[in-house]
Amino acid sequence: MSNNNPRFAMQWHITDRCDQRCKHCYIYQGKEKDCIFELPFDVLEKILHNFIDSCKLMECEPILTITGGDPLMYPRIWDFLEMVKANNVPFSILGNPFHINYEVVSRLETLGCHGYQMSIDGLKETHDYIRRPGSFDATLDSIKYFKNSNIRTAIMSTVSKTNINELPDLVDIVVEHEVDNFAFARYCPNPDDFDLIPTSNEYKDFLDKMWEKFNKYKDCGTRFALKDHLWSLYLYEKGLFTIDDVENPDDLIIDGCHCGISHITTLSDGTVYACRRCESPVGKVPEESIYDIFYGEKMEEYRKFDDFEHCSKCELKNFCRGCPAVAKCLTGNFYSKDPQCWKTFWRL
Repeated sequence: MSNNNPRFAMQWHITDRCDQRCKHCYIYQGKEKDCIFELPFDVLEKILHNFIDSCKLMECEPILTITGGDPLMYPRIWDFLEMVKANNVPFSILGNPFHINYEVVSRLETLGCHGYQMSIDGLKETHDYIRRPGSFDATLDSIKYFKNSNIRTAIMSTVSKTNINELPDLVDIVVEHEVDNFAFARYCPNPDDFDLIPTSNEYKDFLDKMWEKFNKYKDCGTRFALKDHLWSLYLYEKGLFTIDDVENPDDLIIDGCHCGISHITTLSDGTVYACRRCESPVGKVPEESIYDIFYGEKMEEYRKFDDFEHCSKCELKNFCRGCPAVAKCLTGNFYSKDPQCWKTFWRL
């Protein structure tokens, strides 16, 4: 396939094995804490070829984000990554710091790993409360192992009321440790902790502080990814993003949430989700073709863009749409208003 083809991404949870039990982890919400799922190696091989074949039918380039749990805890992780490399599929890893050392990084680099992402969810006390004691220091310490490799490091934060006032200071620490990429996403609540969701005004104030930090360090080596789709609204209101010059006569979705557009998630038991951040089962692999799943009726339920109660009336519908996963976790409705969106209309 040509490199000019669009990319189609799969976030693949190859195991639930993990030596952390993060308080906000969507994998363990509603499950027993010691419940472990993972598929045998031969089944992973079938799923990989299913994914590659489906991407060929879509005329897309396959790209994998391999995660868990901690994927490095999968019993045959090196055989698995050898298989991915042999099939020329680019991949990055979302994992933990506890199994990282120079030897592991060297093996990952040899196998073609593009990036390694870890999480820090606040300053030391808060992060260790959310993740596990010692996790904050271990994560920052592990950055050094990647310094002389071609693997880019990334730190991701999950924003809630628990840490929203600490993340601007975390940016200073991330830059100091020369992390390659930094981003954050919002916490998707379960029914027991709706009170952890910031209000729309609190979240906008938070974006103000983060934008100030990002500009302070704009010439440093750390790239600040504007992952949250509400950045589109934020920059639009500041006059730093305009839709006037965008040619879109067919009213196509151009940016914003990629759910139902250019990615899927496969869980450790083979269940395929439309979105990794909320319960959204649309199929099962390897029994079903990923191509058939993606173009099937269940996935169509996540592509009804005119059904967004708030976003469908907004001029940024084709560029933003907030985070439907947060909305669904809070209200049960994927198409309800993003609770952190501050944009109002005179009439709805």
